[in-house]
Amino acid sequence: MCGRFTLTTPAAVWAALFELDSVPELGPRYNIAPTQPVVAVRSTARPQTETAEPDESGAGTGSGHELALLRWGLIPHWARDPDLKGRTLINARSETVAEKPSFRDSFKFRRCLVVADGFYEWQPVGARKQPFWIRLDTGAPFAFAGLWDRWVGEDETLESCTLLTTEANEGLRPLHDRMPVILDPHDYEAWIDPDTPHWELESLLVPYPSESMTFHPVSTHVNHVGYDDPACIAPLRSQTDLFG
Repeated sequence: MCGRFTLTTPAAVWAALFELDSVPELGPRYNIAPTQPVVAVRSTARPQTETAEPDESGAGTGSGHELALLRWGLIPHWARDPDLKGRTLINARSETVAEKPSFRDSFKFRRCLVVADGFYEWQPVGARKQPFWIRLDTGAPFAFAGLWDRWVGEDETLESCTLLTTEANEGLRPLHDRMPVILDPHDYEAWIDPDTPHWELESLLVPYPSESMTFHPVSTHVNHVGYDDPACIAPLRSQTDLFG
């Protein structure tokens, strides 16, 4: 699974990667947690299939990209209680996403790229868990495969998202048996295009190559949601840092 991640790369860098004309002033994030806003990129095009649900976002037609700040923890548009669903649907298993009622419509028509440059995983060490920060070996930003939805209530509208997961690659398997789906940049356009048949995208929901990733242990400083600073990703210096 994926329960925390980072986006510390300057906005100008990832804006260019995702072909965004402009982005708001966003500072580095070292400890992004569920229910918090995350940076996502989605298409401004509307589905052209006859079975597509109408898009009420007002984004307009076209084939460009737009940035959206989405609440992490998907709230299906049909949910009665947005808080209940938003706390539990932070991840979606790629193996069943096409069938699960909470995700299947979004998988068909509302896919997004969730921007990140690293994520955390916790490895059991005796009775405790050791956190690790995981990233690409180049240090470059990347995109998780995400789904989004729009919940409309009497007094508010909430746009939210979830991250797809798959089995862990060989390198990460000692830490956890699951990992988030990281997409190749060549597949970004197909993923967010609402007219791409979802069954053509299932081949993308695979583990990212372990030889292109690196990770190191960090202190349990990251365990505290309120801590959002460089200490979260700092390499563990000694055993005394392990649970301090």
